[in-house]
Amino acid sequence: MFEWTYKTMQRKDSWLLPEGIEEVLPDEARHLENHRAKLLALFACWGYELVDPPLIDFLDSLLTGSGHDLALQTFKLTDQLSGEMLGVRADMTPQVAKIDAHNLKQEWPTRLCYVGTILHTRGDPLEKTRSPMQIGAELYGHAGKESDEEVICLMLDMLAMTGLLDVHLDLGHVGIYRALSKQAGLSSDQESELFDVLQRKAKPELQELMAGYAIDPDCKQMLMKLVELNGGKDTLSKAKLILANADESVKQALADLDSIANTLAQRLPNLPISFDLAELRGYHYHTGIVFAAFVPTVGREIARGGRYDNIGAIFGRSRPATGFSADLKLLSALSKQQYYIPRRDMIFAPYLSDTALSEKIRELRAQHKTVVQQLPGQVGSAQQLGCTAILEQVNEQWVVKPVA
Repeated sequence: MFEWTYKTMQRKDSWLLPEGIEEVLPDEARHLENHRAKLLALFACWGYELVDPPLIDFLDSLLTGSGHDLALQTFKLTDQLSGEMLGVRADMTPQVAKIDAHNLKQEWPTRLCYVGTILHTRGDPLEKTRSPMQIGAELYGHAGKESDEEVICLMLDMLAMTGLLDVHLDLGHVGIYRALSKQAGLSSDQESELFDVLQRKAKPELQELMAGYAIDPDCKQMLMKLVELNGGKDTLSKAKLILANADESVKQALADLDSIANTLAQRLPNLPISFDLAELRGYHYHTGIVFAAFVPTVGREIARGGRYDNIGAIFGRSRPATGFSADLKLLSALSKQQYYIPRRDMIFAPYLSDTALSEKIRELRAQHKTVVQQLPGQVGSAQQLGCTAILEQVNEQWVVKPVA
């Protein structure tokens, strides 16, 4: 009875996948794994140690700090053992912060990296996948701009290793908007309304909204001018004039942006850098510098990050933190356009009960060579299997010969 019910429920097109969920086929998987290994080796050279957070975690832990941004993107389920609400991770950063705060508990700066599949309830409007492979690096325990500079440089090194050309860096600072909102005395509702308008850079709507706010005229003017503060290095000079009446935290944020831009210009003189002081990506999550990398061929950022101090507080230890992340699947696809990784040579071995043949196959595999052994009655020749060489017996010795 159960079998009949199950069969009647099966879809005729059961090979289809849910929207936004993809399979990775052999060629792509080989390229993806090659890219993953190279980037993790790069992170290791900078002192970043690999961690592997769980795919499912308690919902409260997954939404720590970033709950505003990730609550709607997180698949939720009830744990049948504990009755607690669980979530499938939509971002690995909170989990890595928990590892730093609760498991490692180091006093010195801690550098961690990670890579793994995450799952979103909805796809990005510009990128339909709901199962990106997130790769990133985080630096905990240092509050200075120097750690921001380090993770930005590591991100740019990662993109260089991917083979991408014409990378453009965008810098911002969410602390500027947060400080101006506080100085203006905006309510939480007003701050959210204004945040939404600034994200869309809707100037007419912004003017209409600000006209209804009974706040200090100077603060109102500074908030309205934020949408105009984007562009090249002269943006910071304009900002210092326009935000001259802002409190000291705003001036310090501008000074940090200027210093970071100067350092990057010295290290990477050909790197295009722009500024956008109304860019508030991750506003409910980040606390300071935010940054993103772009390339002309992709209509959205290919890597992003920023400072998110105090994320570990809920795990019992508040530490300054900064880091970045990217979708490894996207980077791998972009890198495939830049260079081709040749397939490994494959050696075809006949199926025989021969001790010398078995020893030769073990010897070749120990040398990291690929040997595909024939199966009894199989269909497909060495050429059809993609093999470039074959094991043949010559004078009672098994030797590798090119496929004829």
